[in-house]
Amino acid sequence: MSNGIQFDPAAIRALAQILKDTDLTEIELVEKDSRIRVARTLPTPAAPAAVQMAWPGGMMAPPAAAPVAAAPVPVPATLAEESMDLAKHPGLIASPMVGVAYLSPEPGQPAFVTLGAKVAQGQTLLLIEAMKTFNQIKAPKSGTVTRILIESGTPVEYGEPLMIVE
Repeated sequence: MSNGIQFDPAAIRALAQILKDTDLTEIELVEKDSRIRVARTLPTPAAPAAVQMAWPGGMMAPPAAAPVAAAPVPVPATLAEESMDLAKHPGLIASPMVGVAYLSPEPGQPAFVTLGAKVAQGQTLLLIEAMKTFNQIKAPKSGTVTRILIESGTPVEYGEPLMIVE
């Protein structure tokens, strides 16, 4: 009798290829009491390069960033403290999947929501593209967007804080 998890090496290779093809950093499959996680680390680029992003409607260059006046943000004692506080925040919108987050429906279009915007339960807050599918992330409750914790085009991990709606 074997106590180890039975796995198919070809399936692991296929998952690794998906990581490579999609620029994701990890994939995890869970079925009953079995779990397979395939992860990789990406080399850090020396300088930012222009990239092509997949937006609804086709491949396009990323929109030019508009200058935005930054509001003063209180600086937490440590980044770890802020992460712990965010994880416990009742208005936290966390990523339900690994993918790339987009704040607007298409390049050059206004964002779904902005800082200070009033949102209704079920309203689309952002998109997460995973495996060439754009998934709408909707507000779980009505409230006001008090923090946007990511930038458009940012890769996100499962459980990563995206926004705060109070």
